[in-house]
Amino acid sequence: MKKIIKEVNGIAKLDIYRDKKCGIPEVILAEGKEPKWVAQLLTGMVKERGIAIASRVDKEYSEQIKRKSPKNFRLKYYTKARMVILSKANYKVPKINAQIGLLAAGTADIPVAEEAKVTMELLGCKVITAYDVGIAGMHRLFAPLEKMLKEKVACIVVVAGMEGALPTVVKSLIDIPVIGVPTSVGYGYGGKGESALMTMLQSCSPGLVVVNIDNGFGAGAAAVLIAKQSIKGR
Repeated sequence: MKKIIKEVNGIAKLDIYRDKKCGIPEVILAEGKEPKWVAQLLTGMVKERGIAIASRVDKEYSEQIKRKSPKNFRLKYYTKARMVILSKANYKVPKINAQIGLLAAGTADIPVAEEAKVTMELLGCKVITAYDVGIAGMHRLFAPLEKMLKEKVACIVVVAGMEGALPTVVKSLIDIPVIGVPTSVGYGYGGKGESALMTMLQSCSPGLVVVNIDNGFGAGAAAVLIAKQSIKGR
């Protein structure tokens, strides 16, 4: 019988086969944890599954994790996404035959979009991206949206800050699921993502669902589950 939980030095209990239960593996949130803890958790997961992922990791923090991780493992840091991947040297990400679209309203929204992108790619999906296509210049949106539909994406993740109107606009134009991601880009009344979140939640475009502020990982995980279901029906 496979081990389901792996205890790591009395600091955590890794849910090794979470993906077998809910379709998404455990991703270690680095924020608030000491680098040595994160290194130990990543190492424990790699020994069991071949790969481990940590989110919300700054560059300097990633260097500390690297120094504390086994030298025979491969570490990759995604700067914009602030994610670390630790894996065995010969590990290859299993691919699924599914595409997902990813839009970001402005360049300030790219870090959250990249967190979603890396998540979706590490879970096996091809991601088609278009950044800086917000509603302040609507003409920028239509060409990439048309391309995504031609590629038969299973769904589209739309990342937007400020007033957060882009996901509603996108969903009003297409017949596939849209996942809205409000970002903390913005200022003044309703700043820090609150306005964007409320706009998306109040959308009158049916078929739009929303994750929490800056939750690129959550949006990417949900998009992958939708993509998996879409290929089952082919």
